[in-house]
Amino acid sequence: MAAAAGSAVITFKSTGGVVTRPGGSADRRVATFQHCSPVSGGIGSAQLRASIGLQCRSRSSFASSATILFNNADLIDSMAHAGVRAQVATIEQASAEAAQTVEAPVVVVTGASRGIGKAIALALGKAGCKVLVNYARSSREAEEVSKEIEACGGHAITFGGDVSKEADVEAMIKAAVDAWGTVDILINNAGITRDGLLMRMKTPQWQEVINLNLTGVFLCTQAAAKIMMKKRKGRIINIASVVGLVGNVGQANYSAAKAGVIGLTKTVAKEYAGRNINVNAVAPGFIASDMTAKLGEDIEKKILETIPLGRYGQPEEVAGLVEFLALDPAASYITGQVSNLSHLVEVQMKHLRFRGLVAVVLYFMA
Repeated sequence: MAAAAGSAVITFKSTGGVVTRPGGSADRRVATFQHCSPVSGGIGSAQLRASIGLQCRSRSSFASSATILFNNADLIDSMAHAGVRAQVATIEQASAEAAQTVEAPVVVVTGASRGIGKAIALALGKAGCKVLVNYARSSREAEEVSKEIEACGGHAITFGGDVSKEADVEAMIKAAVDAWGTVDILINNAGITRDGLLMRMKTPQWQEVINLNLTGVFLCTQAAAKIMMKKRKGRIINIASVVGLVGNVGQANYSAAKAGVIGLTKTVAKEYAGRNINVNAVAPGFIASDMTAKLGEDIEKKILETIPLGRYGQPEEVAGLVEFLALDPAASYITGQVSNLSHLVEVQMKHLRFRGLVAVVLYFMA
């Protein structure tokens, strides 16, 4: 009897229990018993109760094993999600490091201490560029522009120099190269006005405007292009004016200089296209400035009546277009173009007559 019982127990243990497949599923093997009479040496009631107890313990063991498996599945799932999150974090870190290794574009902006030049320098600086802020006399204003760029996390330096002088231009470009190693973008913005009717215009009035507004663009373009040619990459944006397209009473010198800038832009674009250097011009219309602030209310009203939008353009609007031409990949196919940032040229001609009148008035008031 004892031997039979022991045999029954051994048989149960060998054929019962849980087997885990490599795929994670489980099979339960159920032991079978042959009911024998006591006369033939079969299992008695005591042995049967023991067998039932073993089977119950086996079922309990199965439930425990299943619980462990489910817990393991949850753990594996959690580990899988943790692994995915770790991979995502690694990729994001690698992307950030790669972005840091890409050098920010180096920009030279002439006449950047106020007005349109200031707006352009700030826009490009806030866009992540390293900006050289050029000025002629307004050193304090230029320093403020530089500090504002740095306050936004950018990099900037100031340089005082007259872009109509070749030595100053060479020193300015060298300053940018010494600081950041190259020049990627040039914004020719510096300019002056010396308004007056042609019959009363003195030679110095003519020459000063031509020297700064036109020759200065030539000198800066020539100096920056030497660096860009070596890299076979660069962008140059010249700030022209709508008066370079349509002329203006009392601004023969200014109109001639800006028309020259437009012609220079188209020629240089053709010469440097093979070196992947884009050259474009922006021709603003009536933009809010120190000059417009000096106009009387009556004159300003007449000017605004000729403008469909009923207002002056803002320096930041010019800066937005310049930023697109300087940085946007979509502008890589644009070269030799003049963007007329104003309302219709036909309408522009009307309000330019008012501006000419204003120029004459200011001339005789001076």
